[in-house]
Amino acid sequence: MTDHTTRLDHVVLWVADPVAAAGFYENTVGLEPLNVAEYTEGKVSFPSVRVNEETILDLAPHSLVERMNMLPGSADSAGHPVNHVCLALPSVGFDALRARLAAHGVPVSDIGYDSSGARGNATRNFYFQDPDGNVFEARHYA
Repeated sequence: MTDHTTRLDHVVLWVADPVAAAGFYENTVGLEPLNVAEYTEGKVSFPSVRVNEETILDLAPHSLVERMNMLPGSADSAGHPVNHVCLALPSVGFDALRARLAAHGVPVSDIGYDSSGARGNATRNFYFQDPDGNVFEARHYA
């Protein structure tokens, strides 16, 4: 089966410690880690975490900066964060994420309402940061 619709495949996040970052995303955010053992064994350049069957977050160590030469100036992106990445969750997942973040002592913003996004206005949303300062929004749609 060939699917030619445009989708978000991955986002690369700069992190100080990819193994610790993978642990945060697994234990606190609830995402599946990928290639962590392979990274620690030196077989791959970075681990990832799975957002869903189609999207992952790559956890790139700052040491990769010298290999960011795909375009002139690409290496200058190291350490320059994206404003935020948004995770859309079902209502139960939204509540579970907020509870896990609280259990791990991760500060979160107040809950917002009617925030505009890719699928219209979200019922609720909030923001949090990972240990490397990458900002995430969690939301759910009705």
